[in-house]
Amino acid sequence: MKYLLILLAAALLLWMVRPTDKADKTPLLPSDTILAVGDSLTYGHGASPKESYPSVLASMTGLRIINAGRNGETSQEGLKRVPQLLQQHKPKLTLLCYGGNDILQKKSMKTLKENLKTMISLIRAHGSEVILIAVPDFSLFGLHPLSLYEEVAEETNTPLVNGLLSDILADPSLKSDQVHPNARGYRKMAETLYEAIKKHFRLP
Repeated sequence: MKYLLILLAAALLLWMVRPTDKADKTPLLPSDTILAVGDSLTYGHGASPKESYPSVLASMTGLRIINAGRNGETSQEGLKRVPQLLQQHKPKLTLLCYGGNDILQKKSMKTLKENLKTMISLIRAHGSEVILIAVPDFSLFGLHPLSLYEEVAEETNTPLVNGLLSDILADPSLKSDQVHPNARGYRKMAETLYEAIKKHFRLP
């Protein structure tokens, strides 16, 4: 009986001190800002501004989301712009989506990888969490997720949303052209990112 009581007491102590999923998550408060930074996929090319994924995501979460997407921007150009955006908006969370124009313009994939890693370091240095969004390889042989995004995510311990854009752009009903979603596609982006945010952060 004595040993049973000891075991029960130990089990109760472990239950009391164990971390919960909710407690482990970083809270996102109504006063916090989410920064969505990237190229035309973030800007929302192919749909109206209110149908871009940051705009739809803002409606879903009730949080302030800044759409800092810029049409045609490469990761090198984004790297130059990110510090000023971080300084200006002071986000609690940054959604990072670059690479499409690097691929289309046949830029170095090694440079893309290094630019993504540098941007993640800059984002964290400014006190922001980050979620990386993978871009597919726009090739003649179909849309496949680039392995470098998994490498960046693993090497920087960054949450990754992988395969989302590949799935959207493989569905003609979800895209406005070969490399951009339409309004329905951007809504699917927002829905998937909402689930990713809930997985890693505690919402109001």
